[in-house]
Amino acid sequence: MIGQSNQVQLLNETPLALGYRMPAEWEPHTATWLSWPHRLATWPGKFEPIPLVYVQLARTIAEFEPVHILASGPPRAEAMRLLHGAANITIHNVPTNDVWIRDSGPTFLVGPTNAPAALVNWGYNAYGGKYLPCDHDDAIPGKIAAMIGQQCFEPRIILEGGAIDVDGQGTLLTSEQCLLNPNRNPGLSRGEIERYLMDYLAVRKVLWLGSGIVGDDTDGHVDELARFVGRRTVVATIEDDPQDVNYAALMDNLDRLRTFRDTDGVPLEIIPLPLPGPISHNGQRLPASYCNFYIANGLVVVPQFDDPADRRAIDILAGLFPDRQVCGLPARDLVLGRGAFHCITQQQPAPHDL
Repeated sequence: MIGQSNQVQLLNETPLALGYRMPAEWEPHTATWLSWPHRLATWPGKFEPIPLVYVQLARTIAEFEPVHILASGPPRAEAMRLLHGAANITIHNVPTNDVWIRDSGPTFLVGPTNAPAALVNWGYNAYGGKYLPCDHDDAIPGKIAAMIGQQCFEPRIILEGGAIDVDGQGTLLTSEQCLLNPNRNPGLSRGEIERYLMDYLAVRKVLWLGSGIVGDDTDGHVDELARFVGRRTVVATIEDDPQDVNYAALMDNLDRLRTFRDTDGVPLEIIPLPLPGPISHNGQRLPASYCNFYIANGLVVVPQFDDPADRRAIDILAGLFPDRQVCGLPARDLVLGRGAFHCITQQQPAPHDL
């Protein structure tokens, strides 16, 4: 699909009205998208190992599906050098501000048979203006749409991909701390935000968690807290130590999850997923979470933090994805940037519902 010259159409009708939906992450992919790292301030004093983390991630995913990387200028030259000869990886000359393509990139949709491939171009303001400028990142969805010839829906509200997770059948998880934060869409009520999610992602039920973990500069992204791993199965980050700063918020989220029902009124099955022990930098707690895994075709990439809980997290996820290879990759350096593998990936699903 890369290189198609189709004119991108800015659609006035909603995806819901046209029969599109946001699929679950485990549904078949066409590709994975990444943005190459280059912002030194994202990993203060620890940037040097980060490009090699990306090399390992890109090569691992490329064994299962195509990988597309955005980069320009010297970072693009570095990516081309480090990935020279790598199969199934394409590097595109697109400028970026930072690496968080889960949040700045598009939400790809699937539609009815014979419908044009399409995506949603949300607005992006770098988590309420925390990391400016973000103009290049805000432009990523439109540029990808133009590159690959996909139609483009533009709801014109701020929304990051890490703030939502779906089962592909109409149920969506999010958090109040993020989506109701006045630094995103101060003029929108909870009900109005739910209406956007329903109209643009074709969800029928929005399940609200409370707050995120300490150190999460995204204001409580759900991909650190709870993730669908099946139609009615959710893994939930827990903290067993009542003295830990994350205990109360995660217990509140767990209590909420145990009351939730899907669109059919069926209770969710909740599988606890441990946190690693505290990881800090310059006295500040970092948001290390095994929930920040990425699901690709035949593969699940799980962050590893040099912690005794690493093996438990892999074993839990391996039991939930018996038809996929569950692979742990080092993320202790990566999390200094306050994110892990889900934050730096964006899936492009196979385009049509069957």
